[in-house]
Amino acid sequence: MNLAIIPARAGSKGIKNKNLALLNNKPLLYYTIHAAKNSHFIDKIVLNSDGDEILEYGKTQDIATLKRPSELAQDDTTSDKVILHTLEFYKHYENIVFLQPTSPFRTYKHVDEAFLKFQEEQSNALISVTEYDNKILKAFIVDKKGYLQGICNDKYPFMPRQKLPKTYMSNGAIYIIKTDLFLKSPTFLQEKTNYYIMDKKSSLDIDNAKDLEKANELINYN
Repeated sequence: MNLAIIPARAGSKGIKNKNLALLNNKPLLYYTIHAAKNSHFIDKIVLNSDGDEILEYGKTQDIATLKRPSELAQDDTTSDKVILHTLEFYKHYENIVFLQPTSPFRTYKHVDEAFLKFQEEQSNALISVTEYDNKILKAFIVDKKGYLQGICNDKYPFMPRQKLPKTYMSNGAIYIIKTDLFLKSPTFLQEKTNYYIMDKKSSLDIDNAKDLEKANELINYN
């Protein structure tokens, strides 16, 4: 049995009441709920929020809702705390599928493909990613003594980019993990964490008004 958790905090600095902001005349939250409801692998959906308006919308979509306390709805509240709060009420699920509502172009097909990979390759966890410029591997950081060192190692900064390994960035769209492992160690980066690659458009993350404007352009164009 698989539990989908959708975190939707009421407060937002980039866009006021972001999770209910309209994208093609539907609340941003709609697209993640729709993806979860249409997935063939999700057995239960829980919307975790501190916002009454958000929770009321969730009820209209026929999914479970859970009110989170205000101390878990701060700017610096991490995802692991929201998940652990949800698991206090929904314990008996084998896997967690964590779906953030700021990824409206992540569809149920992405969720299903990611879960199939997670399942078939016997992963402990999976994170959706998009390819990222591997030039980052040529960067430096400053150590405690004030001297330069390679961000990853001291060889990569001087290697041709063509010989550097590919790099990936989490796109925030899909996280999957075995529940028992998360309870023991609340992080998605476990031993045997797999990845699911998504394209740039599907990876669009809504953080500010420009992102929302771009998303409206893309959804209307297609």
